[in-house]
Amino acid sequence: MQAEIIAVGTEILLGQITNTNSTHIAQGLAELGIDSYYQTVVGDNPKRLAAVLEIAAQRNDLVILSGGLGPTKDDLTKQTLAKYLNVPLVEDAAAMQVITDRFEQTGKVMTENNRLQALYPKGATPLTNHNGLAVGAFYQSPDSADFLLLPGPPREMTKMFDTEAKPKLQAAYGQQAQIYSRVLRFFGIGESRLVTELQAMIASQHDVTIAPYAKTNEVTLRLSAQADTQRAADSALDAVEQKIKAKVGDYFYGYGDDNSLAQVVVQAMIKANLSITAAESLTAGEFQSTIGGVAGVSAIFPGGFVTYANAAKHQLVNVPQTVIDQDGVVSEAAAIAMADGARVRLGTDTALSFTGVAGPDSLEGQPAGTVWIGLAYRDQPTVGKLYHFVGDRQKIRQRSVMVGLDLLRHALLADHQL
Repeated sequence: MQAEIIAVGTEILLGQITNTNSTHIAQGLAELGIDSYYQTVVGDNPKRLAAVLEIAAQRNDLVILSGGLGPTKDDLTKQTLAKYLNVPLVEDAAAMQVITDRFEQTGKVMTENNRLQALYPKGATPLTNHNGLAVGAFYQSPDSADFLLLPGPPREMTKMFDTEAKPKLQAAYGQQAQIYSRVLRFFGIGESRLVTELQAMIASQHDVTIAPYAKTNEVTLRLSAQADTQRAADSALDAVEQKIKAKVGDYFYGYGDDNSLAQVVVQAMIKANLSITAAESLTAGEFQSTIGGVAGVSAIFPGGFVTYANAAKHQLVNVPQTVIDQDGVVSEAAAIAMADGARVRLGTDTALSFTGVAGPDSLEGQPAGTVWIGLAYRDQPTVGKLYHFVGDRQKIRQRSVMVGLDLLRHALLADHQL
């Protein structure tokens, strides 16, 4: 079973609104096990819409159109579809009553064009609009593709699709084998290298597809399997996931679209009851802001320090003046002293420090992108790690924060806390 989604609206083509309707419909089709290989956007032009309908009907079992069901001059979707099907438009009495009642309640005069919202192609099943006036329709054809008409406003479309259309699609086509997906998240490896490492698996994928996506400072893999049950899909996904982890497991940190390295690390620390603080120079508080965005972090994060100036490093976290004078602030000694000083000041189990050169100018003879990150973790010796990042000031800061989180993640793994 294959469907195509057609979003109708010149405003979508012009970029004036975001096409969220097609996203919602595609997700719903996947839940029903209906494949969706094409999505089309067409303006409010009957000739171009007719051409798109012709193409979509030839290559799909079901064509879904959203938008163009209103009363204005450019709302021509149902008229164009009726002409394509060679059927007249008929009036849905219940929808017409809702429209007339609405105008009576508001005390406004109903113009004739408002009647268009109650029309649908003859032979179709009308779909109630719970959040608007334009009626939808589901047309099943014995000779060609079936058609589903939905309104354009997302609030109307979403309600109609979920409560009216999906049950009718399932009744008409039965529950197809569904597509089940799993998202794996990786940090510390770029997309090109990840794809290279998994090239043989990607080239030979069959039952489970592997799709890489580059994100800001990380990469995700979406594994998808078509199966009759969640259990059957999980079995196939588990097997592929194990093979992936055997190759690049050191970089894997979690699952899901709505996840982040900060969430994984903070949640692990909450579970282990390990407190954390930070002393930040070049990141200027960005690490603390990042973990502060994770719900529940207050249980393990009492606060921290932004030690941008050299004097602040000495005054706030007791970095010895001799370290600043002899080693400089862009140094391993400074990173270690900052992490130790912050942990002692607040009595936490762990501490991270960030010092270096965000740019654009050099500092202490070190080029922009030179970063030292210190990690004080429980009773282990405090370490300082040197990195060389590229990009503008904000990219260097963001990368530093992510690497700091990953250092903490590896420490938790080694400590069997993750």
